[in-house]
Amino acid sequence: MKTEPAIGPIKRPRRIADFLARASVVKRLGPGLITGAADDDPSGIATYSQAGAQFGVNILWTVVVTYPLMAAIQSISARIGRVTGHGLATNMARVFPRPVVGLLVGLLLVANTINIGADLAAMGAAARLVTGWDQHILTVAFALLSLGLQIFIPYHRYVRYLKWLTLVLFAYVGIVFAVRIDWTETLVRVVLPHLALTASSLMMIVAVFGTTISPYLFFWQASEEVEDQEADPDASPLLDKPEQGPKELSRIRWDTYLGMAFSNLIAFFIILTTAVTLFAPGRADIQTSAQAAEALRPIAGEFAFILFSLGIIGTGLLALPVLAGSAAYAMCEASGWVSGLEKKWREAPAFYAVVVLATLIGLVIDYAPIDPIKALFWSAVLNGLIAVPIMAATMMVASRRHEMGDFIATRSQRVFGWAATAAMAAAAIAMLVMSL
Repeated sequence: MKTEPAIGPIKRPRRIADFLARASVVKRLGPGLITGAADDDPSGIATYSQAGAQFGVNILWTVVVTYPLMAAIQSISARIGRVTGHGLATNMARVFPRPVVGLLVGLLLVANTINIGADLAAMGAAARLVTGWDQHILTVAFALLSLGLQIFIPYHRYVRYLKWLTLVLFAYVGIVFAVRIDWTETLVRVVLPHLALTASSLMMIVAVFGTTISPYLFFWQASEEVEDQEADPDASPLLDKPEQGPKELSRIRWDTYLGMAFSNLIAFFIILTTAVTLFAPGRADIQTSAQAAEALRPIAGEFAFILFSLGIIGTGLLALPVLAGSAAYAMCEASGWVSGLEKKWREAPAFYAVVVLATLIGLVIDYAPIDPIKALFWSAVLNGLIAVPIMAATMMVASRRHEMGDFIATRSQRVFGWAATAAMAAAAIAMLVMSL
């Protein structure tokens, strides 16, 4: 007797369940998206603008190549924080001698302080384009505003509003509909760029890598994972509650991939916009904020300065707490002090002292005899140089079962993480050799 074949499981409910599961993950996205938005800070805008103006579409390949690399290193940083319940500096202190950790934290503090100063100076210069007021007064005002928000208001309360200001950056995407772009040539140059390896081109590559894969973002995302975990009464470090691992690591993966995709999408179009509007006419070097703002004229007309200023100020206000906070997290974690932007200043005095000092010292850059656009570019180059040892230390922590247990970085994370470290090192060494 012939039997009827067994009816297999109906796939549609399974697909619906998968979709709903992913939808619930999307609702919990946070640190990765904030990190991606903060990555396109004034330093990023200035560096990408310089890259497009000087090298045209031949430099676009850098933001394509860096996407999987930065996604890997950021997801690894987040993984370390969520698995161990401690920030990056704390975990480094468990693996490396104290002088090594002190050196890495010191490098981060120097780079972040310079970056803070360059961002503040750029915000003041951008605001002057619109208001005509004194740049130094505007810069000090932005510094005090940022410090006030960080000290007196929990970060999660005001960041939800600052995130909307980053939407101004989509104006660079809109440029593609306002000017003629040879897309065939553009896509060909992404794959086969005409770029001679000179000291200036290598310096630009290091700057783009440094502003895209920035060390302060590693410390920030790891620490924010810890903050989010501590704020949730049902959550614990994955080493303590491994059953939460699949859900949390899936959320981290989606969070990071989406956040870094946003960051690199905007970076791609900033370079493309300036390549079309500034490189083609022959303005190869951007010296001032006003020149950088001209890239938006095809879509904004007389409002180009306003649109540019909103982008610089909005991303600056979002990035300043990330820069100052990541420095404070690293310093306090390495020293065993209480830290956290969600804590009141009385609960974490040392943490907020580092935030204030880094911001006030950074203000000195506003009085340096260098245009803010140039200062932003050089801060990106510095980030590209110091990223190498910090990335190597991060990869070593993420690969140790003694610290990570069964949640060590996946094989693909290790491959792309070490590839990112090698790429940054190769670019930095090549730049230094060509510069001598």
